[in-house]
Amino acid sequence: MTLPKLAFKNLLGAGLRTWLNVFVLSLSFVLIIFVRGLIEGMNRQAERAMIATEVAGGHVQHPAYDPYDPLTLTDAHGLVPAPLADLAAAGKAAPILIIQGTIYPEGRLFTVRIKGIDPGQRVIDVPTALLSGAIPSAASAASTAPPTPDEIPALIGSRMAKTTGLKKGDTFSLQWRDSHGTFDAREARVVEIFSTSVQTVDIGQIWVPLSLLRELTGMPGEATIAVLAQGTPPPELSSWVFRGPDYFLADLKSMVAAKTVGSSILYTILLLLAMLAIFDTQVLSIFHRRREMGTLMALGFTRGKVIGLFTLEGFFHGVLAALVAAAYGIPLLAWIAKTGWAMPGDVDSYGFAIGDKLFPTYSAGLVAGTTVLVLLVTTVVSFLPTRRIAKLKPTDALRGRLT
Repeated sequence: MTLPKLAFKNLLGAGLRTWLNVFVLSLSFVLIIFVRGLIEGMNRQAERAMIATEVAGGHVQHPAYDPYDPLTLTDAHGLVPAPLADLAAAGKAAPILIIQGTIYPEGRLFTVRIKGIDPGQRVIDVPTALLSGAIPSAASAASTAPPTPDEIPALIGSRMAKTTGLKKGDTFSLQWRDSHGTFDAREARVVEIFSTSVQTVDIGQIWVPLSLLRELTGMPGEATIAVLAQGTPPPELSSWVFRGPDYFLADLKSMVAAKTVGSSILYTILLLLAMLAIFDTQVLSIFHRRREMGTLMALGFTRGKVIGLFTLEGFFHGVLAALVAAAYGIPLLAWIAKTGWAMPGDVDSYGFAIGDKLFPTYSAGLVAGTTVLVLLVTTVVSFLPTRRIAKLKPTDALRGRLT
């Protein structure tokens, strides 16, 4: 009988003890793959949402613009350079004029950023076409009065609506400063409330038609940034600054890396518990099978073969665990990937552009890497207790003693 067959036969002969170890080890398989797949799915989901809704192919920004400093908005605007204007005319760029403003819904005060954008743009996934009235709402058009010629059509996100208490069709006072620093104000009407997982295009933002905002502020042909369509190379400009998608996704990747480290502690603990069970099993097995080892060595087995026998038994623990994990893990993880994992609490508090559900992503590299890791650790842990066999004398083993 070959060594692997003997090792497998001994493993099955241990009965319930073997299957308990296999089940615990299989849980480590499934949980490690699930947690890592969940984080990878969260990362991809957030990246897709940010690229579709905000980043696209990158931003070309006015040199004075700082998205983290609202005080720069006063000077962060200028004429759109000719190469950018050509891209905008071809539908490959969306100029956006950003100014600081204040709204007064029902007498309350909120500081906002007013963003003027072309309603016909197709660069970012924001329903700006509603600003022109080209796309009617799903609800009856008669249920909400359209803006009058003296009112500014405004598009806001669901978070902004929740914060301000505004609803579709509500009017409010909108105040801003024009290019000369003079305060001006006009009534605005909410034409639609859109929902998005990207907070940075929602919270504290009001979207209005670009041409109207330019007229009201006295900034004809000006913009603060221009969002490039995906796959569009940035034009050569001497003053405006290009920020690629990697620039905007850097914070997201840092947060994902931090959460990956944190989650690794969980499945490291699970893996260590499973390894402890394997280690204890091997120690007890060596203690109880002293006579068997002596008999094998008397029949011609070298110490290396005896060590290999016990190490193979530990390795087969990992193989059986992988098979058991596949039996119940594949349908379970596939079901979760299809239906999603509901996020507890308020998803906005997580700091990610994610929805109410996460959809894990399991790659072949993830599954193969986890399998190799668990099998390698199992084999090493199985080998460690067998080192004592190297000093074992066959005569002592036949007497049931370990020296």
